[in-house]
Order: sequence, then structure tokens, then C-alpha cells
Amino acid sequence: MWERPAATGHRAATRGDDGAWARACDAIVAAGRRMDQRGWVPATAGNISVRLADGRIAITRSGGHKGFLDAGGVMEVDPDGRAVVPGERPSAETGLHTQLYAHDRAIGAVLHGHSVASTVLSLAGAPDAIVLSGYEVQKVFAGQSTHDASVTVPVFDNDQDIARLATVVAPRLGAMPAGYVIRGHGVYVWGGDMPQALARLEGLEFLLGCELARRQMSAGAAP
Repeated sequence: MWERPAATGHRAATRGDDGAWARACDAIVAAGRRMDQRGWVPATAGNISVRLADGRIAITRSGGHKGFLDAGGVMEVDPDGRAVVPGERPSAETGLHTQLYAHDRAIGAVLHGHSVASTVLSLAGAPDAIVLSGYEVQKVFAGQSTHDASVTVPVFDNDQDIARLATVVAPRLGAMPAGYVIRGHGVYVWGGDMPQALARLEGLEFLLGCELARRQMSAGAAP
């Protein structure tokens, strides 16, 4: 049975009066529940983070179910992804979050989910990108003002070595308005704050779902 991780350490004990930290935790908890309701974080998959105005990074602990999060399931890491409280264990993919925060100071939240659509599409006929075009919802992404355009979502091969994966992602940073997909794994999306990140995640997942349905329809119509 999954057990809710307990907050530990001096910082966890004194954060009750830290309003900014509490708001970050609330945002992460709410995002986890929303993502779980939509089937984007099955089992203990996915991770969620927020960068506070003072530079602190709050991120989900390793191994917790995102649909049952509370403040105890959130911990602090430094800009290099190391636990601030010794002995605490952040998400295995923390380095991909801190990479984004280091790249752009305007980023305030990062979301990673494992949807059926992103997993299947990245394994089927998507060598290095999924191209979305003709959809009205594309306008949720920065720089998109019309459906009459294309949005390229890069697909990177999965790698259990997160530091090595980050070096592959790095050259494309700044040119991925819709986020990116890790093959057979899931999506990474970010925004200036949690509401914007969630809007972009929902937009991307909607479009990936549309694309998967279109391909299934085309396959079913083939002689």
C-alpha cells in the first residue's frame, strides 16, 4: 500500500508560518489532483514543481501518488536539484526541472505527466517530433495566434541517466513553446506560474489526444 511521505527536518517543522511555501505546496497539490483526475499521472508517475519568488524550488518527493498529495509530499531542492534537508529524496527527474529554471528566470512552474496519448504517439511514427497543425487550441502556446500554423513538439529518446538526457534537451531550450515529449514516457510543460503551466499542459494533452484519435481513425479506414 502506498504510504504518504512525512515532512522531515527543521525546515519542514518551521514552514507552518511560511505563507509563500504553503501557497507553493497548495498549487502543487491541486495540480497533482487535477492531473490525476485526467489520467495523466498513473501509479506514482509524474512530477510537479514550483519556483518561489525568492528562488526556492518546491518539488514532489519521489514515489508519491500525485492524486493523493498533501504538503508532506513536497520538498525543497536547491538550483542543482539537491535536497535542502539531508536525507530527503526528490523526484528522479528533478534535473529536468532545474534545467528549465536555470534556462529562463520567467519560468515559475514545471509539470511532467504520463498520458496514454503522449506515450503512444511518441512510440508510433514520431522519429524526432510530433507536429500539430490546424487546431484552434494551438493558440494556448506562446507565439501562436492562429490555427493556420504548425507547432512542433520535440521527442527525445528516454534515458534513465537524467543528466545525460538533459544534455540532449539543452540545445532545443527556448524553441519549444508547447513543451517536449520523452519517448514512451511522457510530456514536460512549463509556464510563468502554475495556472499557465496547467493551461499549456491541458492544451498539449488535448491536442495529442486529437492527433491520436485522427491516426486511429485513418488506420481504421485503411483497406
